[in-house]
Amino acid sequence: MLCTAVVVVLGACTSASPAATTGKTLRIGVDLPLSGSEGRAAMPALNGIRYYVQTHATLDGYTVLLETGDDAGDPQRGASDVNRFITDQSVVAMIGPFDGPVARKEIPITNAAGLAMVSPATSNPCLTRDVFVPPLLNPSRSAITCKQAGLPAASDLRPMRTNNFFRLTTTDDLQGAAAADFAYQQLHVFRVAVISDHETYGQGLATAFSARLARDGGSVVGRLDVDPNSTGDVKAFLTRMKEAGAAAIYFGGAGKTGCAIRAQMAPLFEAGEATPFLGGDGIASDPQCVTAAGSNASGIYATVPIVDAGSLPGAKSAIDGFKSSFGNTSDYGPYTMLAFDATAVLYAAVDKAISAGAGGPPSRDQVISQLARTSGLAGSTGTLGFDPNGDTTNRVISIFEATGSDPRAPWKPAGTVDYGARLPY
Repeated sequence: MLCTAVVVVLGACTSASPAATTGKTLRIGVDLPLSGSEGRAAMPALNGIRYYVQTHATLDGYTVLLETGDDAGDPQRGASDVNRFITDQSVVAMIGPFDGPVARKEIPITNAAGLAMVSPATSNPCLTRDVFVPPLLNPSRSAITCKQAGLPAASDLRPMRTNNFFRLTTTDDLQGAAAADFAYQQLHVFRVAVISDHETYGQGLATAFSARLARDGGSVVGRLDVDPNSTGDVKAFLTRMKEAGAAAIYFGGAGKTGCAIRAQMAPLFEAGEATPFLGGDGIASDPQCVTAAGSNASGIYATVPIVDAGSLPGAKSAIDGFKSSFGNTSDYGPYTMLAFDATAVLYAAVDKAISAGAGGPPSRDQVISQLARTSGLAGSTGTLGFDPNGDTTNRVISIFEATGSDPRAPWKPAGTVDYGARLPY
């Protein structure tokens, strides 16, 4: 297990050059999947954390140590990391994790110990509430609870009955709703066929999409559930959907499964953007998806439950500074600036906790209390804050489009859906 401590000096200036180390220190734990299949996304996120620390030299006179753990996407390794953070009383809070299963293992441990968590990546609704799909995002107009979805509810994860978990990503149900709004309002698609896999993630996306499309004024002309490990031949279903007037296909699921369905659409539907294929972040920017779709890869749209910082003029200065400090293209990724902002949010809370303690070391409870009060904080990805559940109030869904059959080609930004002012339920 990777277990390194990165020592950096903090301060009020914006220079990347460290100042002299002070005698007072505090630690921030970081738990991310730095190795394994997600390392390509998590390492740039760690770089965003490091960059924020490098460019803010002191925090109320304290030197900060980043205590970094690698969970490799394994909940047991994540639990080991947070237990190490908890044992070290100088760790005032942590940033992470990246994955829902890891978060489900870690939250009960950190909640019992009173250690704050700020995640830059997790999006499962049941980490912050007891309802998996709200009534208005279910075609039957009844709530689907976390228990019904086969997941522990947020209240089950918090033995102390208080919240210590905060995140900067939106929830997955908003992905389905945003895809419906984008299809109806931007692509002018009104009749859609929906396919989902047997997994909770994909079915939740498909359910939310279907309900929101109907609420917008569109209609789902048919729905099919497929084996996530083998789509088989779905041409019979696609043929019926073509006859029913489907102008697009929505897929709730992950990986190359759905994009193999996209390839099967080619003989029946007009190719490319003429017949959009929509899905969630399970297929976004996935080379395997593009490969599986083959010559019909263009016209694939995917929602991602984060702000695309690269599309924001206000983030340009921070991104340019990062790229001049970290020279390799692979150092920057979709979660870099979100992790940068997660660090900014935590700094602000720690600063207020130190002030509340008259300059003394911040207590973990005070850090949690100040995080819960976060509102209107200017970040590189927008105005940052949390609702009472710990979910971000900067509820922006980004939409990307595959540009062709080259799996190495970057997906291009296609639009955003902003639920900051009003939720779709």
